[in-house]
Amino acid sequence: MPPFRLAHISDPHLPPPKGSLGLGDLVSKRALSAMAWRRKGGQHDKAILDALVADIGARAPDHIVITGDLTNFSTVQEIAAAQTWLSSLRPLGQVTVSPGNHDALVGPDETQRFAPWGAWLADDETLAFPHVRVRRHVAIINLCSAVPTAPWLATGRLGEDQLARLARLLPDLAARGLFRVVMLHHPPIPGVVSARKALEDGEALRKILAADGAELVLHGHAHEAALGALPGPSGLVPVLGVPSASARHGGRHPPARWHEIEISQDPDDRQVWVTARGPSALTGAFETLGRYRLTAV
Repeated sequence: MPPFRLAHISDPHLPPPKGSLGLGDLVSKRALSAMAWRRKGGQHDKAILDALVADIGARAPDHIVITGDLTNFSTVQEIAAAQTWLSSLRPLGQVTVSPGNHDALVGPDETQRFAPWGAWLADDETLAFPHVRVRRHVAIINLCSAVPTAPWLATGRLGEDQLARLARLLPDLAARGLFRVVMLHHPPIPGVVSARKALEDGEALRKILAADGAELVLHGHAHEAALGALPGPSGLVPVLGVPSASARHGGRHPPARWHEIEISQDPDDRQVWVTARGPSALTGAFETLGRYRLTAV
């Protein structure tokens, strides 16, 4: 049987629909985000995102995971526009979204805030995070680190309940022989982002992974390509991050990129290959930037 192919993208920062911000937003954290968007929004290009999505479509992976920041101000209009965009990607059940800090800038609790995205969060929308989607021999474990924060902060938090559920899930999924992919917005490795952007309970997550393991962790948030590892019960757990899916060449961060992750089925000879795809600096056409094998635990 062919390998399971997973496409990982992050931080598309879809352009805000006209009229997304109202007068009431001038006295909320959204005002700070609006100023940042005016300063940095030019670094994101919808045309590049469209080209990236087309490139993914041409390579026809089995599933797409998106690790957050579809929106910029988490307004109702943006959430709805992101829902329309998600609907255009693939049939339901073939795309999974882990919300980012910009998707939870202000507003109601996560149940209400992300309700329009329910079909892209989980197969069973009634369950709280973490959500688990089993596709062939792969278990996609969807965590949510997106919480409202004070001005100037972009930290994330999983919370005790979500972490406790994760600790119960991981051993069960391992016993079923599934390849466990954990996805979340904030990097779980210290130092990948500054303290004001970090995962507040990252140490608790790292302890769970050290005890119960996972085969791969995917994140966004840093707008950088990142390759690292965390201790697992029998080896290292690979951790991968990708740049923003809409980033231009010549901006503050690296240009857009997505990862195609191939996961073989044989648990006795597990092979995981990563192909990085991004736009050529000369032509803008998407091309293979590199390919390497991960050592799975």
